[in-house]
Amino acid sequence: MRASIATAQDLGMPAIYLHLLAELLNTIGVDERDLLLRVGLDPNRLNSADLRVSQSQASEFVTRAIIESGEPGLGIMLARELKLPLHGALGTAVMSSPTLGEALELMSRYLTLRAPHLHVTRRDTGAHAWYRVTCDRDLGPLQGFIMDAMLFGCVTMGAQLTGATVPGSRVLRSGNEPNYFHRFRQQIPVPVEYGATEDALVIPLSALDMPIRFSDDQLAASSRAQCEDALKELTEDAGFACRVRRVIETSHPFPPKLARVAGTLFVSERTLKRRLQEEEASFQNLVDQVRLDRAGELLQNTGMNLSQIADTLGYADAANFTRAFKRWTGKSPSQYRAETLKPPFPGRHSSLTARL
Repeated sequence: MRASIATAQDLGMPAIYLHLLAELLNTIGVDERDLLLRVGLDPNRLNSADLRVSQSQASEFVTRAIIESGEPGLGIMLARELKLPLHGALGTAVMSSPTLGEALELMSRYLTLRAPHLHVTRRDTGAHAWYRVTCDRDLGPLQGFIMDAMLFGCVTMGAQLTGATVPGSRVLRSGNEPNYFHRFRQQIPVPVEYGATEDALVIPLSALDMPIRFSDDQLAASSRAQCEDALKELTEDAGFACRVRRVIETSHPFPPKLARVAGTLFVSERTLKRRLQEEEASFQNLVDQVRLDRAGELLQNTGMNLSQIADTLGYADAANFTRAFKRWTGKSPSQYRAETLKPPFPGRHSSLTARL
């Protein structure tokens, strides 16, 4: 039996996908910013290749997006917008692969980085390779959306990789054809068969040797190594404290209240505190870690003054922010800004964070 979204491990969803969906909503007349704020997400934090949004918030946003747009085919619409560079190191690794077959092998191996609970397995039958897509849990309303985006997105990205629709390929979908699909059928350049026993992408074995337009052996090797590192880090970051931090990082307003984070993660405040304590963490310390990282980004990458930064980070005034920043780093914000314009402010595992 598959775990539910509320009880299973939450590896999060890349924030950039929700950013792309928000842009799509804007084109069809939905106030995407208002929708994000009502879900508790900061629209200004989603355009990031590094941040991840909790599964529960992603599911709520997608569900509300479908309801308020009146468009159940949002997953197919999103699939058309998926460009390979949006997929981080995995996108780079796929783009630099020598052949379509090797690109699909990489996608199958590292899919967890982009769609954590989907899995791809290959079997060869006759003259075709079948790439079956399964989900290890019940994602609720998010599942149909993700399957649409995943399978139809593969068709779009296959054309990006080879320069044309992969000949002889087709998409299989389990279940009955949804009522909305007829509006999109002509936009999908391969046959789509509903009523199948599985969700799968079927490709002729001969097509797997098709060359990739952007092939680069050196880049392929380095980006694959990055995928390995990222997968290891994501797996290591599967603890409860990481889940809490993930919610804090993308929350609006910032900093979020403990009760709001507990509700997002479907636990009581008492349980949240206890589980953090079991991992030798605390809610306030996680808030301070995120504040410090965001402070460094704002000091280095924007022209915001100290009062504006203090307000963004939830401080009453610049003096309170300055005292906190100096306590964390031993430097005033102005001194830090002057000394660290280059190189870029380090990420979440920076030495600054380690000082907290």
